[in-house]
Amino acid sequence: MPETAPKPPFSWKVRVYWEDTDAGGVVYHAGYLRFMERARSEWMRALGVDQMAFKQATGLAFMVRDMQIDFLRPALLDDELSVTVEVKERRAASILFAQAIMKADGDCLIRAQVRVACVDLQRMRPAPIPTDLIAQLAP
Repeated sequence: MPETAPKPPFSWKVRVYWEDTDAGGVVYHAGYLRFMERARSEWMRALGVDQMAFKQATGLAFMVRDMQIDFLRPALLDDELSVTVEVKERRAASILFAQAIMKADGDCLIRAQVRVACVDLQRMRPAPIPTDLIAQLAP
């Protein structure tokens, strides 16, 4: 049986605007967190997951539990960036993502590991990821 090539990570494009930068035209460090959050949301949307409907139906939501970021190079005003999302590990109540932010020329600016936990919003405690959702989020 022939081997299949690994699926490339999900990728979402974003442009750097004035509001994303500091006085020097460099992306402020918290801006990268917003870019990665939006890319994870767009990844879920591309898989057919409506996060608001999921929350209303289950009382659950995903929240960042842990994040490790390597700031390699700065992004600058008007740069076109690509933010990637790839599932690295799935546990009963959490997902570990590898994310990267790259310039259009492929230069890697940010590398991150992001663990999100599935949380029962009523109790604010971890909760198992529903089995029907696990199938949609499988790497």
